[in-house]
Amino acid sequence: MQDFASLGLAEPLVQAVAACGYDTPTPVQAQCIPPLLDGRDVLGCAQTGTGKTAAFALPVLQHLTTTPFRGRGPRPIRALVLTPTRELAAQIGASFETYGAGLGLRHQVIFGGVNQNPQVRALRAGIDILVACPGRLLDLHGQKYVDLSEVELFVLDEADRMLDMGFIHDVRRVLRVLPGNRQNLLFSATMPNVIVQLAGSFLHDPVKVEVTPEALTVDLIDQKVMFVSKADKRRLLAHILKQGGIEQALVFTRTKHGANRLVKQLDQAGIEAQAIHGNKSQAARTRALDAFRSGALTVLVATDVASRGIDVDGVSHVFNFDLPHEPESYVHRIGRTGRAGRAGKAIAFCDQTEGALLRDIERLIRQHIEVDEDHRWHAQDAVPTRSPSRPTRRPAGRGSGAARPRRRRR
Repeated sequence: MQDFASLGLAEPLVQAVAACGYDTPTPVQAQCIPPLLDGRDVLGCAQTGTGKTAAFALPVLQHLTTTPFRGRGPRPIRALVLTPTRELAAQIGASFETYGAGLGLRHQVIFGGVNQNPQVRALRAGIDILVACPGRLLDLHGQKYVDLSEVELFVLDEADRMLDMGFIHDVRRVLRVLPGNRQNLLFSATMPNVIVQLAGSFLHDPVKVEVTPEALTVDLIDQKVMFVSKADKRRLLAHILKQGGIEQALVFTRTKHGANRLVKQLDQAGIEAQAIHGNKSQAARTRALDAFRSGALTVLVATDVASRGIDVDGVSHVFNFDLPHEPESYVHRIGRTGRAGRAGKAIAFCDQTEGALLRDIERLIRQHIEVDEDHRWHAQDAVPTRSPSRPTRRPAGRGSGAARPRRRRR
């Protein structure tokens, strides 16, 4: 069985990983760490939850410790990690802090939505590793607070999410101000043509790593779909949450307004929940995530913008309150459960307008999502009833019109 020492990592890093309770590397770590230690560029197709943060953080730390900065004055930024969301940036920063404890390296996380002054002070004092979201990075670079001329390692994480969020042009602007002689890594859960072209523009003869095709990761999660009228979704969700047996639930809505409204409706039903989305202040998002991670909060309502920044092993259930317009987002969403070998459940609510979205999801994951027949939803009495025999597939809400979409012959 392979261990971290066999990958070529230095003993302090092996000990740091062991202190976190990790004995054997994940597939993405086993495939990425050796070529990165050899100075190769890497193109990785892997999603959140596969251990990819350690796959680049450990080689970055080793490179910086084995080739220390010898100059005078403030330390230059020698490693840059570009990531799309605040939450993911914070988590990557925490990983550098954990794995790099005792190495004498400095790192800083910068993102928008908060006062820039503490970030500027850290940059002026000198740092080795910068973890950044593109907007704030370009803003501080434009103000001459960020100097990227000494960057030796560049990591572009969640490249497809950068594309989804409209940051691809910002990424190209960052690439233009980086020095040409550097080592590069790009991670992306999917590889649309735009990302393939972007990778080809700055990766040099990369080692290609592909870990678990995204559509197959859902096989580890117990997926169900419930047909319910749009008006009854909130009541069905509240009923399921009150039944018990849910350790922690992550609920996805399509819009920020929908997330806020759902939190209020759950509160009215006596269920504590908090929302996390792009319009929330960073302080509010951090408080909600901390409460969720600690187990003090059982229900977190989120939009897709926040989905990849939520890395909590204890999520037992993921609810797709609204089906996403992009089927790939469904896979990202339910990937928040069933982590680290634990069982996970994903429940999708499908109303009368979402049949085509369900078809697209099933086409992507190459399987039909089983209908949960134990929750025949009756809006009149607000009590799910169990059918005596397995009925034909039909809407869970009376008169909702949310008929099971007809399947095409394949």
